[in-house]
Amino acid sequence: MRVVFAGSAEFSVPVLRALLASDHEVVQVLTAPEGTGSRGARAARPVRAEAESQGLPVEQPPHLTPRFWQDSPARLQPEALVVAAYGQLLPGEVLQTLPHGGLGVHPSLLPRHRGASPVAAAILSGDSRTGVTVFRMGPRMDSGPILAQQAVPLPATATTPDLTGLLAQLGAPLLLQVLDDLESGQVREIPQLESAATYSHRLGRQDGRLEWTQSSEQLDRQLRALHPWPGVTIPLAGSRVKLLQGASAQLPEAGKGAAPGEILGRGSDWILVHTSDSAFRVELIQPPGSRPMSPSAFLRGRPRGTAEHQHG
Repeated sequence: MRVVFAGSAEFSVPVLRALLASDHEVVQVLTAPEGTGSRGARAARPVRAEAESQGLPVEQPPHLTPRFWQDSPARLQPEALVVAAYGQLLPGEVLQTLPHGGLGVHPSLLPRHRGASPVAAAILSGDSRTGVTVFRMGPRMDSGPILAQQAVPLPATATTPDLTGLLAQLGAPLLLQVLDDLESGQVREIPQLESAATYSHRLGRQDGRLEWTQSSEQLDRQLRALHPWPGVTIPLAGSRVKLLQGASAQLPEAGKGAAPGEILGRGSDWILVHTSDSAFRVELIQPPGSRPMSPSAFLRGRPRGTAEHQHG
C-alpha cells in the first residue's frame, strides 16, 4: 500500500521504521515545523532526521490544509495517511480523498485518554493497564472506529519516556497488521463507546507545581508522568526547586501527627518529607539557576530557620 506518514514526536519513529521495513511504500513524510527551545535553538524533529536518513521526501507545513495536500502529497497518489503523534488537526476533506482514509496510531486504550497527552494521563490516573489503538480517523479528535487494539500492564514505576517507548514498539506491528487486513478486506471496525471517553489536555508548567498537601501517591505519579516535560517543582526552604528524583515512602512511626511539609528525617543525600497522608523521599533537586544536587546539600547551605521544620 502507498502511504503518507505524518508524525512528529519520539513515539512516531518506531512506527515509521516498521513501515519502511515492511512491504508497504512510504511515499512522503509529514512532520510539524521545528519548535524553539528554551534558549532560542530550533529543536529538530526526530521524524525528520529518520526520514531524511532513508532518502524520503519530507514536508513541514505549518498547517495541513486541503490546498497543501492537493499541491504535494496528493500528487503521489497515496492510498492511506498514517498518523502517529503528528500534533496537527487533519481536515476531513483530506481524509476523504484517500481510498483507505486516515489511520491513527494512538498510545492509549481508546476511548480512554483521547487528546494531547495520553501516556502521561495514564500514569497520572493510576491506570493498572494501558495500550495502543489503531483507529480510523474521523471529524472529531481520536473518535473514529477502532481497527485494532492491544493492552499491556502499566508498570508501577514507569515514566512517560519509558511508557512511550514501550507503546511505540507495540503500535508498529499493530499498524502493519491493520494495513494488511485493509488490503485483504478483513479489517473489522468497532465504534468507540462515547460514554467511556476521557480526555487528556496539553501539559504545561502549571501541571508540575507540587504541594506537600497532596498525597504521596499523587506526588509520585506527577513526578513520573511529567518527566521530562514540563517537569515538577516542590517548595523547600523558602524556595521552589525542581524535583528530579524521588518516590513515595512509608510513614515512620515518629512522623505520625506531623504536618504536610515537615522534614521527618534526612541522610547524606536524601530527605523524608511528610505529605497529606504519608511520606515522600526527595533524592535529587535543582534549585533555580543552579546545578542538580541532593536536598541535604541544598539545606546545608541555608539558615536552619528557613528550612521546613525538622520533626522531633
